[in-house]
Amino acid sequence: MSSSQPNPTGPLPPLVRPVEITGRGRSLVASGPIKPGQIILCDSPLLLYPSSLSSLPSFCSRCFRVLPSQPLPCPSCHVALFCSARCLSLSHPPLLCHALSRLLSVPSSSPDLLFLLSAYSLPSSSILQLLSLHSNSPFPNESTQILHSQLCSLIPPNLIPMHFSPETTAALVSKEKVNSFCLMNPISSKNGDGEVTGVRAYGIYLSASLFNHDCLPNACRFDYIDDPNRENNTDFTFRALHDIAEGSEVCISYVCVTRGYRERQKMLMDDYGFKCECDRCNIESRWKENQGDEEVAGDENGGEEMEEIEGEEDGEGEMEMMEGNGEEDDEDFPHQYFFLRYVCECGGTLAPLPPLHAGVSSDMVECNLCGTVRKDEFGNTGGV
Repeated sequence: MSSSQPNPTGPLPPLVRPVEITGRGRSLVASGPIKPGQIILCDSPLLLYPSSLSSLPSFCSRCFRVLPSQPLPCPSCHVALFCSARCLSLSHPPLLCHALSRLLSVPSSSPDLLFLLSAYSLPSSSILQLLSLHSNSPFPNESTQILHSQLCSLIPPNLIPMHFSPETTAALVSKEKVNSFCLMNPISSKNGDGEVTGVRAYGIYLSASLFNHDCLPNACRFDYIDDPNRENNTDFTFRALHDIAEGSEVCISYVCVTRGYRERQKMLMDDYGFKCECDRCNIESRWKENQGDEEVAGDENGGEEMEEIEGEEDGEGEMEMMEGNGEEDDEDFPHQYFFLRYVCECGGTLAPLPPLHAGVSSDMVECNLCGTVRKDEFGNTGGV
């Protein structure tokens, strides 16, 4: 999520540059024309951490790939498991390692503790980078005071990290809430029913956090976490859906694009603290079924779920409405073309493969959720 603070990430790739946009804060805009499928940004995580204690027996504690049948245990905590000798040698956050055995004895441990123990294990310079990100309420409150007290009971005096304080704990929690990305399990090819099987880990990606949200994004994220041929399997790649003009803002969607107006607004307010006023929301807010729904904050589905970005089975409202609209309703549903061209049957987002030699756009599209690659039924037109 964007911020008005100085860029914490260092140089960005030449395709985008950070600017200040009134009402949106720091944003990324195209430095020049961007072609469909062009790779806008590749980003490595500053920090990765497990989604829950229950995920530890299933995924490598370093690269978060699915564990083999005979994983390698951490020789220190004997709880974390690794997929290879390389991952074992790189290990996992030392404060988390020290605390894992004690956390397992407290089933009600907050997931925030996994993040905080991992964040406080970072070098001082990396903690400062994390703290430079945008957040809404970086001040201590009752819940963060409790978290800090729990950390004090888990971290021995000789391992107390630099910057450790109730104020830093509160600030870190606020940064994580609006800047974390999820690493999802892929759709199972066995069940074939389009269900996402859950979140395996969360990550902080400094450059990617600069992307603002739009309910009709012009870019989307791809990750290939279980690809055995990728050494940096937790890196994110962001590709353009269609032509993006120089100076235009480059946006992703923080929530599944197939969700209805009210649900999107609730999730964005609860999880990121803002009301979306993009072109799509402005149109849909005028629909009869959405009238009188201005008080949309307070979704009980809760918080850190950038996890379900692009693809959830229960977000079928817009797809069903699109299928029921005829040509006479195009004025009320002008984004119908977006759904037809850029939304996969599974609920994920379709983006062209990277351009071919000589900059020719590909006529193949890839889904960022189910991984399907197929011919673009609309042809290589490039527009939205």
